[in-house]
This record gives sequence, structure tokens and C-alpha cells, in this order.
Amino acid sequence: MTEKPVMRVLSGEPVWPPPVWLMRQAGRYLPEYRAIREGSGGFLQRCMTPDLATEITLQPIRRYGMDAAILFSDILVLPWALGQDLRFIDGEGPTMTPIRDSAGLAKLTLARAPGETAPVMETVRRVRAALPPECTLLGFAGSPFTVACYMVEGGGSRDFAATRTAAYADPAFFDRLIDLLVEATVAYLAAQLDAGADAVMLFDTWAGVLPPPQFFAHVVRPSARIVTELNRRYPGVKIIGFPRLAGTLVADYAAQTGVQCVGLDTSVDAARVAATLPANIAVQGNLDPMVLIAGGDALAQETIRIRDALRGRPHIFNLGHGILPHTPPAHVADLLTTIRQVA
Repeated sequence: MTEKPVMRVLSGEPVWPPPVWLMRQAGRYLPEYRAIREGSGGFLQRCMTPDLATEITLQPIRRYGMDAAILFSDILVLPWALGQDLRFIDGEGPTMTPIRDSAGLAKLTLARAPGETAPVMETVRRVRAALPPECTLLGFAGSPFTVACYMVEGGGSRDFAATRTAAYADPAFFDRLIDLLVEATVAYLAAQLDAGADAVMLFDTWAGVLPPPQFFAHVVRPSARIVTELNRRYPGVKIIGFPRLAGTLVADYAAQTGVQCVGLDTSVDAARVAATLPANIAVQGNLDPMVLIAGGDALAQETIRIRDALRGRPHIFNLGHGILPHTPPAHVADLLTTIRQVA
């Protein structure tokens, strides 16, 4: 474990040059992924077929030599495993039957999730066996608030109005939903760790839609409960938290959740945020995915700016959000070359 650069950073050690992996590094921008996609059914089927999910997870490792592999899956696998219907429609994203009251919650069952997610754990085991010894394997889940957003809305949304309204208008229902997701997420991440994940990540993609009181109630506290319970079961476990668009609340998130690393989106200056954190808390991020599409001098300049600004503290180089489908694969190779070429 000590030879894995990402794990060294998650343990609070500055590593130079910083290790790198990218959110959505396995996906539609890669021609080898598109070749699999053509004859493999829908997205959920790919996630739940270990042969396919393993191959897809490993594709960017083979092509680029990333320092970490992240499991090919989706944050909505968990509510699907609990019993909520889920479909992914090309060009539209996920669609689900909305859950907005106690009757909807009653249809979800914690006990069914381990059986439904067994293929995911098989993928983790297979990826673990195939990875180079220096490469970290990251498991992940959506944080309760972000997963709840999709469950209540029935899919994606520009502002998640139904979810935010439910949190105010029916707090008893919303708290029960969050409690269920905390328990389910702990079990899901624990199973990934048991299957061979080195560390795990909590994606709170929609944390930034909440005002501060709701942010602390529905983002920070549930995430802290997950971190506390995972640490009770696996002392010293490494957890990355990504409270996207949290802005000035990032430092509070890091202090109150207990994560070892905070993922930063493109809306913040990474060096300024890092200066507000304890020296042993790692930061991850935060290159703009659009500059990765642009490539050339702009990509090189932004990469060096972020990399050098965080020199001397624990830093994992990443994007501020996931790779976009029309990203040229050659630009990803250029990114890694720039990160790793140091004087």
C-alpha cells in the first residue's frame, strides 16, 4: 500500500509530481469503450456485467497509466438495488419513478441490496486482481443528498426543486430517506472495501444547490455518519469527499465529515481552498474539463498552474468534474505528460 502514490497522498504525504486520475476516465470519449457500447445493451447492463465493467474500468489504466482506477458503475445503482426502478435513456439520462412520500419509501428494502449489487463486488475483485500493484482501486457511492435528489425528482433536474421543497415541507419523510441512504451507503461501500477497494469516494454532485443550514443538515451530517461508521469498521480507511459547488463551505465540510481528501470543482481556486485546510488533508482537482477539450497551450498552462500551486501539500491531480464525451483522447495523454514532466 505504501508504494501506491494515491494512497500516500490520502495518508497526508505530499507526492511530487502529484498522482493523477480523472473522474469519468472510463467512458464515451474512449474508442475502446464505444466499441464495447455498440453491442452490450444498455448502460445499467454494462455496470452489472462483471466482464464488461472490469474491462471498461481497466481501459484508461492500460491506455494512460493512471495512478488510480475507479470502478465503472453509477451512483444510482444503489437506489435501484433498494427497489426503485431505473432506466438510462440515451440523450436523456436516468429516469426513475419519483419517491415523494412514506408509501414510496415503503417499497424500498435494505435486505435486497447485497444480492442486487453482488455483480458490482465481483467487478471489484476482478479489477483488483488485474491492476498493477502501484495502482489504487477506488470504490465509490453517491452521498445521500445527491442520491436523494434523483430519487425524489425521478431523474436529473436543473434545480432539484421537488427535492429541496420536500426537505422543507416534509422533513420527517426527507430525514427517513436520508437515514435509509446512510445505512445503505455504509453497507455498499463496506462491501466494496471487502472486495478489494483500497479507498472509497463519496460524490455529492448537487451539494451546492443548498443554502448553508440545509447544506450542514443534508450534506455534512449524513456524510459524517458514513465516514464515522466506515472508520469504526475499517480503522484508518481513506475516504475522498466531493461536495461539488460547496464554495466557501469546503473547509467546514472537510473538518466536520472527517474525510481525508476533498475533491474541488472548477468554481474555486484550489490553492486558496487548500490554505484553509489542515496540512494533512489532501485536495483533489480541479482542472476545467473544457480546457481538456481545448488542449494545446491552454491545457499545458492550466495544468502547470494547478500542479505547481499545490506543490508541497497532499494533492491528487484531477478534473473539477468528469471528462466530457467529446474530449480528444490525445489531450488526456498530453495532460499526463505535462503533470509528470518536472524539472
